[in-house]
Amino acid sequence: MSHPTPPVARPAAEFTHRQILTILVGLMMGMFLAALDQTIMATATRTIADDLNGFDLQAWATTAFLITSTISTPLYGKLSDIYGRRPFFLFAIGIFIVGSFLCGLSTDMYQLAAFRAIQGIGAGGLMSLALAIIGDIVPPRERAKYQGFFLAVFGTASVLGPILGGFFAGADRLLWIDGWRWVFYLNVPIGIAAMAVVARVLHLPHTRVSHRIDWPGAVALIVGLVPLLTVAEQGREWGWDSGRAILCYVIGVVGLIAFVFAERAYKDEALLPLRLFNNRTIAVGTASSTILGIAMFGGLMTVPLYLQIVKGSSATAAGLQMIPFVVGIMSGSIISGQLIARTGRYRIFPIVGSTLMVLALLLFSLVGADTPLWRTMLVMVLMGLGLGGNMQPMITAVQNAVSPREIGVATGAVTFFRSMGGTLGTAVFLSVLFNVLPGNIRDAYADAARNPEFARAAADPAQQQLLGQAQGGGALSDTSFINKLTDVVAHPFKVGFSDSVHVVYLMAFFIMLVGLLVVLFLPEVPLAMRSAQQQRADDAAQAERSAGVPGPGSGPAATGGDDNQAEVKAGSDTPGH
Repeated sequence: MSHPTPPVARPAAEFTHRQILTILVGLMMGMFLAALDQTIMATATRTIADDLNGFDLQAWATTAFLITSTISTPLYGKLSDIYGRRPFFLFAIGIFIVGSFLCGLSTDMYQLAAFRAIQGIGAGGLMSLALAIIGDIVPPRERAKYQGFFLAVFGTASVLGPILGGFFAGADRLLWIDGWRWVFYLNVPIGIAAMAVVARVLHLPHTRVSHRIDWPGAVALIVGLVPLLTVAEQGREWGWDSGRAILCYVIGVVGLIAFVFAERAYKDEALLPLRLFNNRTIAVGTASSTILGIAMFGGLMTVPLYLQIVKGSSATAAGLQMIPFVVGIMSGSIISGQLIARTGRYRIFPIVGSTLMVLALLLFSLVGADTPLWRTMLVMVLMGLGLGGNMQPMITAVQNAVSPREIGVATGAVTFFRSMGGTLGTAVFLSVLFNVLPGNIRDAYADAARNPEFARAAADPAQQQLLGQAQGGGALSDTSFINKLTDVVAHPFKVGFSDSVHVVYLMAFFIMLVGLLVVLFLPEVPLAMRSAQQQRADDAAQAERSAGVPGPGSGPAATGGDDNQAEVKAGSDTPGH
């Protein structure tokens, strides 16, 4: 006699507030790891570059990290949609730990760049997967309730990072090791603790979906981006029309063309399905995120350099002086998040945020060597408010515009394009900065030579030797000599640096103007009241009812494998809500 086979029970789709908070603990640990690394590096980069005699090569370390984190981001999104978020989040933390340890062993800037590339592979998953997991468990309308926890992570990292970065960078030796190396070694115990917490608390229901993995697209993306980003950073030394530069252009274009063909061939299984960009929200979100990344990374990377070189701040002081920027981001995020939760409308916030960024970049371009620090800090607050009102609402809009089974791909796409913009912005703007810097410094010293006070101060033999270094190309490999110059002799160098920074901010200003025009096309789509997990469960149940799946005695029809097929079929033609 056959006994009825009960249907397989599905995991609970709804999460209680307590369950969400428990999962958030794991996410916050991973995000803290990435956020702390960025804030420490922002204040320690100058010391590290000077110690490794590579101040003018620091773009390699920054660009290598951004290249690998950019390329790995869409891979994390796609693979986690297929196999689940947890194993890839753990992998991201693990590879970040390995990269951090190796960075601490670096003996020159090229080694540091290579090991920062390994770090970037891990970093690419930390942020995008955390955002995707939140999209899984919290409805778009209610995410503002939990934004405060993420903001607390960034706020804590933003305060601790500059202090720790400055402390380590300022210490000659700690436990027989160069002080700045602890900037990287610190990530190891924090990362191990994060892995332990994530492994314990991050348990999400997941139904595996059978898909091909778009490895051709991933390889083509690497072939396309790496040479183009490399020539963007090295073009000023190679020559933009040199043989090496032209070779990079050709390889990059071929790679990008191959990537488009691979995505067309793989269709819905592609790394970045091209049909997603037919959705106006996705198209606007990715375009504006690219421009935002260029303006944000390209513009703000020069602020810590300005504070240390022009204002003479230590690494620690420069980090603490960036706190107004952090306050602006947190305030902008909290205000926009709470208003979205109350009104259900999000479109206005990226528009206002982009407008504030345009204004802030214009004001940054007017900051000079003699501008009072408090004015610069006010501009930082304005810039932070613009970023805070821009980033999270755009993620919410994009996640809300796609089907639940593609939330990882959509989140990864936005993060990918923002990182790609940041990589391009950093590479291009640093190249421009170091290209115009020597000429501006020479011009500033030529003007100062007509000043009798400068002539008297520069006549000192000790100052004469340093002055030659300031006016020569060696000034870009090690800037620590500035601290040995008298104020009068150092002032023209600071004026030349400020004038060079103005060029960067004016470029970022015009780019952000385009970003403001793009974001005006963002549509207003009603925000869903259910999380992605709830929607997936509902879609699967509806598919079973539509297929007429019997309950008792169903045998194979009730197996988990058929549930998978039903879920895939149910979501395959659903572009959004």
